[in-house]
Amino acid sequence: MGSIERAIEVLKSGGPVLLYDGDEREAEVDMVFPAWVAEPDVIYELRVDAGGLLCFATSSRLTAALGIPWGDELLSSYGELRLLANKRLRYKDRSAFTIWVNHMGVRTGVSDEDRSLTVRKLDEVIKMAHEGDLRGARELFYSEFQAPGHVPILAARSLRERRGHTEMSVTLFKAAGLRPSIVLAEMLSRGRSMSVEEAEKVAEKKGIPLVKGHELLEWCRKNEVCWSD
Repeated sequence: MGSIERAIEVLKSGGPVLLYDGDEREAEVDMVFPAWVAEPDVIYELRVDAGGLLCFATSSRLTAALGIPWGDELLSSYGELRLLANKRLRYKDRSAFTIWVNHMGVRTGVSDEDRSLTVRKLDEVIKMAHEGDLRGARELFYSEFQAPGHVPILAARSLRERRGHTEMSVTLFKAAGLRPSIVLAEMLSRGRSMSVEEAEKVAEKKGIPLVKGHELLEWCRKNEVCWSD
């Protein structure tokens, strides 16, 4: 079984995968879980074993349907902030960030329990939208969340347009036949991002699949369905 096929099976069972974008981009590894399994213990695992910013990721088609704006577009409408929003990091992609939210049921928003609640409630919104109940999804989102909060929402563009962890994770979920509802965090070492070599050792120790960007892109070349968001 190849790495993509193994990752698909693990995601279907609710387990995590590691995702490496590539040497030519950020050269970073993210730990990725389905959002619907994000109980406090999963948030703890992402916080301790990964350590980077915990994010919720979904499709830009669904964020658009929910009326959620791109973060750079939002900032560009506020005077000199546009000077920040129009900049690009070294890999030149537009940011995948939209807005940051909390569920109204949290205490402060940052604990494992609080972020678990926010992520799982976001999954409920995405599940409704993915299944076609956009009206219900919007009502749930605008009645039960507040912003700014402690969980950033990332939106995936087409994999043809952007090849970041957000797009690659949504692509994997699409390949698995799963709704695009994802919680992820970058893996860190002391003082820096974790190298792919270090991540390979973690993957072997924990029995977690590690998917590399070039492997996913090659798989997608044989499966055109991957290229849409």
